[in-house]
Amino acid sequence: MSPLEMGFGAIVVAFALALIGIPIGPAMILTACGGMLLTVGGNFMWVTLKTLPYDFASQYTFVVVPMFVLMGVVAARSNIIQELYASASKWLGGTRSGLYVATVAASAGFSSISGSTVVNSAVFGKVALPEMLRHGCNKGFSAASIAAAGTLAGLIPPSLSLVLFGILTGESIGRLFMAGVLPGLLTMAGYIVAILVMVSFFPGYAPTKLERYPLGEKVRSLKGVWPVAVLATLVLGSIYSGAMPPSAAGAVGAAGVIVLAFARRSLNMRGLADSLQETMVLTATLFVVVVGGLLLGRFFVVSGFIRDITEILVSLDLGVYGFILLVIALYLVLGTFVDSLSIVLVTLPVLYPISQALEINGIWFGVIIVKLVEIAEVSPPAGLNLFAVMAASDTKISAGEIFRGMVPFLAAEVVILGLIVAFPAISTWLPTMMIGS
Repeated sequence: MSPLEMGFGAIVVAFALALIGIPIGPAMILTACGGMLLTVGGNFMWVTLKTLPYDFASQYTFVVVPMFVLMGVVAARSNIIQELYASASKWLGGTRSGLYVATVAASAGFSSISGSTVVNSAVFGKVALPEMLRHGCNKGFSAASIAAAGTLAGLIPPSLSLVLFGILTGESIGRLFMAGVLPGLLTMAGYIVAILVMVSFFPGYAPTKLERYPLGEKVRSLKGVWPVAVLATLVLGSIYSGAMPPSAAGAVGAAGVIVLAFARRSLNMRGLADSLQETMVLTATLFVVVVGGLLLGRFFVVSGFIRDITEILVSLDLGVYGFILLVIALYLVLGTFVDSLSIVLVTLPVLYPISQALEINGIWFGVIIVKLVEIAEVSPPAGLNLFAVMAASDTKISAGEIFRGMVPFLAAEVVILGLIVAFPAISTWLPTMMIGS
């Protein structure tokens, strides 16, 4: 078989194994090992299998993963989300679109200390959705706004999606974090515009009852918000200024959230132990997933697949934007029936080397990939965020209702993606302004 046949065959096998229920990490490991066994022999396969996981795990930069995971897990277990949402709803909930906007704003705030889009969606599904339904908001649009707002954790640091991209490609995680800030804020603004438009043109989407609070109560509600804002500013500011690398900033953030949770008496020793255990499980899962992606990438290289496919695409003279459009089309098609993590891990070992051969800015490319992952996570029928909200709602929301509610948010995502592609500076300006960049 030719390298191209071997490479495309491996991609098909990896996706097929994932679709029949094998976790994506082991699916990629099995595919990579089988491919190396057929192309370069058993000795190379065993040496790679023995050395690559250790080489990866022994890298100091990997410390950033458990630190930011712990930060998000502790924050989710404490009452931080409840107080963020309560404050946002008191300040913004007095208007017809206020509760929807409050959900987006509170989710954006929580994203600054939690890097998981699914966690954001699931937790806000439990916290915000009952309040929105109690006030008579449209069920499907309420659930869709929670699922869409959950994707903000994919771009607003400390995003695990950006960490994963950095680990797999070698791009600076600190620069990727800074690159995600403006696109994340742009996405939040796009969602708010979509909400305002829908509530204006479809009055039935507005809540049936409004609650307005006096200024004094609004101000008092901020007491649970400012410590989170200070902590997020400390973590991001230290990375931006170059005072700390992301790994150290993650440790400061995790310690800060734990101290904050204990000070507020929203976490006890049992809760901390459970948080540490959950962090270990999630980190180990991510480790297996990333090792699978690295092994598959190694197979693509040694088989000659990367060399051949790069030569073909470069010879087609697609140019930078032609290649980007090809990547967008690939992700939008795959995202309709394959989960987003599988798409990234299987395709990134192929797409990133091609992007570098075309001299595409790696930081900009990373933001585009993560934005496409965001869209996949809220795209019917395989969007993980949609099912996270449905599960959190205890079957109060049907698939049809949330799918219909997602339409305006997906339209906003298309516009936002177009702006990020058309104006790379949205992603690259902050990283270039970093001290020491």
